[in-house]
Amino acid sequence: MIHHDRERLRETFNLDAELYDRARPGYPMELFSDLADLADVGSGCRVLEIGCGTGQLTVPLAKHGCEIVAVDLGSDMAAVASDHLRNYPSVQVIVAPFEDWPLPARPFDVVVSATAFHWLDPAVRVIKSAEALRPDGVLATVATHHIAGGDEDFFVRVQRCYEQWKPSASTRIHLQAAAEIPMDSEEISRSGRFGPATFQRYEWEKTYSATAYCELLLTYSDHRALASEARQGLLDCVANLIESQYSGQITKRYLTELRLARRSGIDKNYR
Repeated sequence: MIHHDRERLRETFNLDAELYDRARPGYPMELFSDLADLADVGSGCRVLEIGCGTGQLTVPLAKHGCEIVAVDLGSDMAAVASDHLRNYPSVQVIVAPFEDWPLPARPFDVVVSATAFHWLDPAVRVIKSAEALRPDGVLATVATHHIAGGDEDFFVRVQRCYEQWKPSASTRIHLQAAAEIPMDSEEISRSGRFGPATFQRYEWEKTYSATAYCELLLTYSDHRALASEARQGLLDCVANLIESQYSGQITKRYLTELRLARRSGIDKNYR
């Protein structure tokens, strides 16, 4: 059941690729500086990106001169990414689930996955990423967390909307401080394919109008999966709260986390 739900929910991102491209926040520029410094991402670097979406990470990597193969299971998402990347001939966008995609014979220097790695099959994602890398190549995963800060009282009060329209999410949300969120390297360590993981973290805020925030909600798979009446009721409730109690805009605080791990040297599993 869990596997089925993951498959169903991750396919919702392709339902409105243009909205996703417009509404989803990007990534801090410091992240790209750290990729350059810590993973040698730069001109001529051969990169595999898993779950490229509409190219929000791919375009900055292409600007750094990387040679990129970007894989995404959504054809509409990939089409938007391809349009953004049309001026970068060293980038190839492929429509396929990473789990089923045959790895090329030539290994990559870096495998990167931004806000997508957790959607991959846990039985496959780390091992196949290792198989895609050259020895000493880097697996870089990017995660986004919603943390305490910004208009915190809004996120408490908005629970009333969820209690009415999305009862399964009615449990009160406690937004954690960044320091309370653990740095998880257990899966990497358990695989035996990588050295110790290291972490870089970036805290930042973004301000949304009521319309922009509702568009953001529509890019979340669990919101997209709601029945149309419940989804519209929830969005109307959220928008009304922002307009009536927060002068039409709210600020949300994010934690972006970059996890880096170097592939161990040549072993019997190396392709």
